[in-house]
Amino acid sequence: MVSYIIRRLLLVIPTLIAIVTINFFIIQIAPGGPVDQFIAKLQGLDSGIMEQVSGAGKSELVKTDIKEKSTYRGAQGLDPEVIAEIEKRFGFDKPIHVRYFKMLKDFFFFDFGDSLFRGRSVIELIVERMPVSISLGLWSTLIIHLVCIPLGIKKALKHSSRFDIWTSTVIIICNAIPVFLFAILLIILFAGGTYFNWFPLRGLVSVNFDQLSLVGKILDYFWHMALPTLALVIGGFATLTFLTKNSFLDEISKQYVVTARAKGLTENRILYGHVFRNAMILVIASFPSAFIGLFFTGSMLVEVIFSLDGMGLLGFQATLQRDFPLMFSTLYIFTLMGLILSIISDITYTIVDPRIDFEKRG
Repeated sequence: MVSYIIRRLLLVIPTLIAIVTINFFIIQIAPGGPVDQFIAKLQGLDSGIMEQVSGAGKSELVKTDIKEKSTYRGAQGLDPEVIAEIEKRFGFDKPIHVRYFKMLKDFFFFDFGDSLFRGRSVIELIVERMPVSISLGLWSTLIIHLVCIPLGIKKALKHSSRFDIWTSTVIIICNAIPVFLFAILLIILFAGGTYFNWFPLRGLVSVNFDQLSLVGKILDYFWHMALPTLALVIGGFATLTFLTKNSFLDEISKQYVVTARAKGLTENRILYGHVFRNAMILVIASFPSAFIGLFFTGSMLVEVIFSLDGMGLLGFQATLQRDFPLMFSTLYIFTLMGLILSIISDITYTIVDPRIDFEKRG
């Protein structure tokens, strides 16, 4: 198993390079880059700002003959020296291949540079936002698995019963409710919207968090996390519950279960000693994608609604602003997390079912 893990870790490097490379060149050729974004802001500012950007006091607008010289759509009417200074500021005065190899070198040493529009280092922004996204992703994934796995097992054992039918109905209805709509409903009901004011409306912790005791801090943290986590959880039951149910149904119908019953083994021994290990393999395989999905894409709307500054919102804002260092850094980190989680998932396979040996598969 050790040699397999080493091979998988070594494979992480070319995979990261391939994903970052593809996204780098696609985004570079797309219109509306950071230079265009900054030029658009300059068009609405006074000449004093332009002088600061150019560094040479060049703030006079140049007319029609300049328009044909610039490759940027929003650059009409700006002095070419201002455009050149903006390109230099964002690193676009260098050829694309130079920028590409510099980015790879920096990323190898986890040097993500500075945000183009926020005036702070990318790593500071990521570290600042990471606790929110980790909290949402971790607790949502944990609750979903703790509820769905036992529920799926029970549904498999009571297949086609009244319990199976009504639980399936409730799960399908919950799955049909959009996350953002359920989040708004929770605010209306429980966060002072119309009825009750039991939970806070915004933030990860209270303003006086530093003054609370250890127990108080823990309770305050979960008090703030309750509604956002519930909003994410409500729509995540369906896939895992039905996956668990179908996996157990498939295993229960196999010959080895019939043989075990004929030998006089108890149902619990058959279910948790034999069926569980085989049925859980598919469930374990879904964990990395489920966690990454909740950690990034699934949490963005919840972060907006509950005023939580997390990685999902940060990545979305970076994409809108074409903040390339921030965009590629979040992509790099989430890709790396996904690859590492897939390796952890393989290790978990062998824990659940020791018969699985990845090394023998070459």
